[in-house]
Amino acid sequence: MLISHPSIKESSGKDLRSRKEHHMSQSREAAVVGIHEYPLRVAPGVSALQIKANSASKALADAGLSWKDVDAIYDTGTHQNIGGLGISEYLGLKPRLIDTTAVGGSSYEFQANHAATMIAAGKANVALLTYGSTAHSDRRAIGTGGATGLGAPTPFNNMEDPWGMTLISNYGMVKARHMHQYGSTDEQFANISVATRYHAMRNPEAVKAMTDLEFVGVNEITTQDVLDSRLIAWPLHLLECCMVSDGGGAVVIASKEIAADCRKKPVWIIGGGEATKYRENGGDITVSAGAQSGPRAFADAGVSPGDIDVLMAYDSFSITVMCMIEDLGFCKKGEGGDYVSSGVLKFDESGGPALNTDGGGLSSNHPGERGIFLILESVRQLRGESTSQVENAELAVAVGNGGSLGSRHSTSATILASD
Repeated sequence: MLISHPSIKESSGKDLRSRKEHHMSQSREAAVVGIHEYPLRVAPGVSALQIKANSASKALADAGLSWKDVDAIYDTGTHQNIGGLGISEYLGLKPRLIDTTAVGGSSYEFQANHAATMIAAGKANVALLTYGSTAHSDRRAIGTGGATGLGAPTPFNNMEDPWGMTLISNYGMVKARHMHQYGSTDEQFANISVATRYHAMRNPEAVKAMTDLEFVGVNEITTQDVLDSRLIAWPLHLLECCMVSDGGGAVVIASKEIAADCRKKPVWIIGGGEATKYRENGGDITVSAGAQSGPRAFADAGVSPGDIDVLMAYDSFSITVMCMIEDLGFCKKGEGGDYVSSGVLKFDESGGPALNTDGGGLSSNHPGERGIFLILESVRQLRGESTSQVENAELAVAVGNGGSLGSRHSTSATILASD
């Protein structure tokens, strides 16, 4: 029997007055002024660099800026082994600041937070974040390869490789522990997949992605559909696992002075938090590093989970989302199952922030480091441009997760606000 979960927004007592007070008190020194998401999820014959260059050019055009305006470059350099130096040369830039932070799927939340901090400090005026990947076209085995699937053994995975641990089985282990420890069920987890597919079917690029990747059934799904999909790594079903696609995008972040003259209204970066977790500083594997980075981000922004309209949570697997929801404070630890079953996840439902309104990694794209897409959709929502638009959206949180949830990972949260 479903336990009624109180609306987080109701419990927060949020009203228009408190929201205006937050707006007045927030520090607004850096804003996202341009974005672009590469539209193809299957792009044979295109390189990661070409995806980055195409996306960067269009993001700058979206902002009404040019290449010569860019004085900071942010890129993980994890594809084609070309980082900040190489991408700067490829794009013909002369940056005075380069950041190649690479911590997996949360890298671009880390980088967005760093860019905002450096711009606020006067170290740069216009930062360009670029990402490109051809994971699908390269037939890259993400999560299912031998041993950990992360390449040659290292001191970091020497306790896992001998037992054949894969990335997917690592996440399956965390889901199994969550079910054992808190009584969450497969049916409850399935609601996450159902909500993201609901949003994906309203996003033409996500529909094309599922078609091009030959999904079995490009349509809205039910919890039973999720339960009926085959097991990949017990207890994770196929429809609880992200796709593997090509893709990429770019984000332009600028100072408030430059943002004032850009083509579109700015979306402000008002808070950020970062954290890591691994065995040595760990404990309960159902508690992610988001339990540290989330509260830091909310404190930095001067807002609470109850103020958030849109939650863009890294959805490599359903368990990743469940942990992010709990650890960022949208419900208490262990109550995520009831929360996701209470009718609050879809963009046209009330009571909580809408979840992954672009379709997420489960149903839109996942080229490897999906954190940048969390920022892209957050910006679209706060501009009023989403295909699953939340009415009067003012605040969004993008929370990325990189690594393996059950062993070592990073989690970073970026809080964004409309103008």
